[in-house]
Amino acid sequence: MLFTVSTPVSRKAHRVAVGALFFLQGLCFSSWGSRIPSIQQQLHLSEAQLGAVLFSLPVGLMLSLPFTGWLTSKIGSRKVVTIALIIYSSTLVTIGLCQNILQLVVALFFFGFASNMANISVNTQAVGVESLYKKSIMASFHGLWSLAGFVGAAIGTFMIGAEVIPLHHFLIMTAVVFIGVAIAYQYAFPQDAKVSANQPIFVKPDKALMGLGLIAFCSLICEGAMFDWSGVYFQKVVQAEKAWVAAGYTAFMSTMAFTRFIADWLTSRLGLKRVLQLSGILTAVGLTISVVFPHMVTAIIGFLLVGAGVSAVVPLVYGVAGKTKTMAPSMALAAVSTIGFAGFLVGPPLIGLLAGISSLRLSFAVIALMGISVALLSSRIKSEEA
Repeated sequence: MLFTVSTPVSRKAHRVAVGALFFLQGLCFSSWGSRIPSIQQQLHLSEAQLGAVLFSLPVGLMLSLPFTGWLTSKIGSRKVVTIALIIYSSTLVTIGLCQNILQLVVALFFFGFASNMANISVNTQAVGVESLYKKSIMASFHGLWSLAGFVGAAIGTFMIGAEVIPLHHFLIMTAVVFIGVAIAYQYAFPQDAKVSANQPIFVKPDKALMGLGLIAFCSLICEGAMFDWSGVYFQKVVQAEKAWVAAGYTAFMSTMAFTRFIADWLTSRLGLKRVLQLSGILTAVGLTISVVFPHMVTAIIGFLLVGAGVSAVVPLVYGVAGKTKTMAPSMALAAVSTIGFAGFLVGPPLIGLLAGISSLRLSFAVIALMGISVALLSSRIKSEEA
């Protein structure tokens, strides 16, 4: 049974606990991601069938956005993140038990639903802890999520090598998450700002939140493109040898994770607006280098810059959104996430469409414009937000 400590909790303990929750969330996602090929083989799915099945995950995520913001504002992020991570990790086991496509579609829908519940509530927790420090620390939390991605991928690689079936792998990870949540709950941030029992489920974001959502939208178009198309770009445009096809993705992920751990430090010295502008410029420059000079070394350098560019945008935007005075932090985060995540969904198919019309290089050049858009939109952030 979960219980709370009776003695006052230090802000450092809150920070460690919320960081652990971010890590556990990332571990759930990366555990699933590392075993997608195994699940595909286990259910004998073609690439087309797998693509259709995977679409149920973002559907669940998008449908949960307004509900999660409302629920978090009603009962508090501490309870919601606990419930969400328990469901999130348990759904991993359900995925491992799936015997047909229909079961997998349903399981992934709830996996996506719980994923966003965890995302909104844990970011609301981070906003609360950040208020104790009175400086930007949001990016470091997202850095822990990225670190969990590497750890989860490494564990998945080991499990595959040891011929451990997905169900047993997921059972182990679920046990880890359960134990981690039980410990972290005691030290999680206890009370969100402006929790309202009468908060409506749907709230129209104000102009400031719309602007933040658009910044996230443009950045997540780039991020989604890199997640889904970096390997294809290295294979077909860079014409990398088979062993080096994943080099671009690895470069992108490495700098994205590393830069998140220094983004808060940079923000405290340069200011939010300048860091966001620099992020957009780095993204645009990195993609442009990869398009103009599609060779192994230059493309890797370009992807390194893109990783550094997109790394801080969403964490910093979330941090600003959570401080809004117009609605509960969870509702503001849900509003910005709804706009931003649309970019994550639009990016990959947009690249495919443009590549079909012209070429993959042209599509990456168009995506580079999204980096410029981040820089331009960031310049409109008001001084009190920056």
